[in-house]
Amino acid sequence: MSRSLPAAPGPVPRALLAAVLAGLCCTGASGGDPEPFWTEPDSLAARQAAEWRRAGRTTDAALMDRIAARPQADWLNGPDPGPLVRARTTAAARAGRTAVLAAYYIPNRDCGQYSVGGAPTAADYRAWVDEFAAALGDRGAYVIVEPDAVAQVVAGCTRVVAKERYALLAYAVDRLKRQPGTHVYLDAGNSGWIPEAWRMVEALKTSGAERADGVALNVSNFQTDKASSAYGDWLSKDLGGKHYVIDTSRNGNGPYAGTDTWCNPPGRALGTPPTTRTDNPLLDAYLWIKRPGESDGTCRGGPAAGQWWPSYALELARNARG
Repeated sequence: MSRSLPAAPGPVPRALLAAVLAGLCCTGASGGDPEPFWTEPDSLAARQAAEWRRAGRTTDAALMDRIAARPQADWLNGPDPGPLVRARTTAAARAGRTAVLAAYYIPNRDCGQYSVGGAPTAADYRAWVDEFAAALGDRGAYVIVEPDAVAQVVAGCTRVVAKERYALLAYAVDRLKRQPGTHVYLDAGNSGWIPEAWRMVEALKTSGAERADGVALNVSNFQTDKASSAYGDWLSKDLGGKHYVIDTSRNGNGPYAGTDTWCNPPGRALGTPPTTRTDNPLLDAYLWIKRPGESDGTCRGGPAAGQWWPSYALELARNARG
């Protein structure tokens, strides 16, 4: 599930983007209150919408605006994270907003599946985390630490030594928390992957969850808000009241009922727009961590993991409620 950012056609017109953002950027779970997260003005979705407008596909472009005008996470999944972290947090700070970032460079990432990769060694990873943290400065961000990394070990990945991975995750949590204003959420899988929340608790504790702001749930997955909140509440009880965030980028229609439910399932929809208005004191925010329209991997006709897939993005937007 690598999330590289390939080039996309054409810059988005600034006047058009401003109009889109004015109309859509601040709609949260409970109405039209301003939200704190930063929206990338030149995202792949924004470029796609602009291209379709030039081609006369105005209806499709308007649907793509549902993605382009929402804050989404940037994934740091290769060496040298500093420049992108610095650029995103600086742009967000200038706009009076907060960037959302996903740290995704743990050694033996994705247990050898579609998003194989990560740091070559533990020492390289620690140095990478140090660079990431230093680039944050005092600007702050919401940082999601290593999607899938804990849950894959709990699920039985044999490519990693649990003790070593948990130590690296704890290092990342502790180092990132030293930066002023940074909110750190350690990934804790989803309610469909490890349904018994108690099975995650000790691994999360060993990985530093109790020193983080909380955990992240449903990253790149499709579990409903209700199921994810129940799961988060159960985890919180065993983690000393820790809070959580939920990835709602593609869960509008809930999980797929067929096989390979995690990989480009058909018929899915955009979910709750990013917001801190959640009506649950333990739930800090709904976030779009997975960038809607980026492939999960070469399944169901999709491109490589992380590559932009306009037709899938369009389906997510078309199926969204409102």
